[in-house]
Amino acid sequence: MGLSGHCLCGAVKYTIDSDPFLVGYDHCDDCQRQTGSTYSLVVIVPKDKLTITGTTKSYAKAGSSGLPVHRIFCPDCGSPIAHDPEAAPPIIAIKGGTLSDADKKALKPTAEIWTAGKLPFCSEHLENAFEHMPPQ
Repeated sequence: MGLSGHCLCGAVKYTIDSDPFLVGYDHCDDCQRQTGSTYSLVVIVPKDKLTITGTTKSYAKAGSSGLPVHRIFCPDCGSPIAHDPEAAPPIIAIKGGTLSDADKKALKPTAEIWTAGKLPFCSEHLENAFEHMPPQ
């Protein structure tokens, strides 16, 4: 299948030569703050199948593992592109809202992670819910 997307201004583009491992909602506090929303729609893919073109910037902060999570974004428009957890080197979490229109519409979220941080007014419940991270 493969996926593609870009930031708001179009300066950063990416392609993914793979289907996602997982599509879901990340309710952690850091994702809420980065997106300015109730959760982040994440599309988990193999990092080695992702190609990014354009200049990006990143911000690193320790995740729940104690290892850094690198949040990759466009330095021009500020759109978050992905978060890259050092605790899980083979994967990267693409921000679903940055996918192409066709790819966004085809997504089928099936999991919620970090439901410990889920805001009380979020009433949608997906079939697989994890209080923190899913078992590896």
